Amino acid sequence: MLQLLMTPRTARTVRGLLGTVADAVRSIVTPAALVEAQQLENIETETAPDPMDAYSSDELPEVEAIETAAAEYAAAADQARTADRAKRKSRKLLDRLPAGLYGGWLVSRTPSSRQTADLDAIRATYERLGLGDVPMKQSAPSLKVERVDVPALSV
Repeated sequence: MLQLLMTPRTARTVRGLLGTVADAVRSIVTPAALVEAQQLENIETETAPDPMDAYSSDELPEVEAIETAAAEYAAAADQARTADRAKRKSRKLLDRLPAGLYGGWLVSRTPSSRQTADLDAIRATYERLGLGDVPMKQSAPSLKVERVDVPALSV
C-alpha cells in the first residue's frame, strides 16, 4: 500500500490536489493576491528558448517600437484567424463541388507540388532493418503575442 502512494503518478496527483486546496484557501483569504500571482506566473512562463539571433541588451529597440510591432502583429494575427475561419466555412461547400464553371467562378483542382515524408513506410523500414525509433526533431516554436495588464510595482 505504501509503495502505491510513492509512485511518481500518485505523487503528482497529490501535489496537484494540495495545490488546488492551497489556491482555494488563498482565494478566500486574499483573493486579489492569488489573481496577481497567477497573472505573473503566466507572464513569466517561457515555453521555448529565445532564437539564436535574439537582440542583446545593448541592441534592444525602444519599448514604444516593440509595443507598436506587438500591436500590429496581434491585429494581423486576428485578421488571419478571421480569414482562416471564413475560408474553412466556404471550403465546406466548395470542396464537395465537382470541377466546373459556377456563375463567374471556375472551380478546379490542381495537384500539389508539396511532399511530406511517409512516416509509416519509414517506420516499417527502420523496423525491418532494426534501426530503432525514427529520429524526429521539434518544429520551430510559434510566436505568441498577447496584451496583458501588468500590475504597477510599488516601491
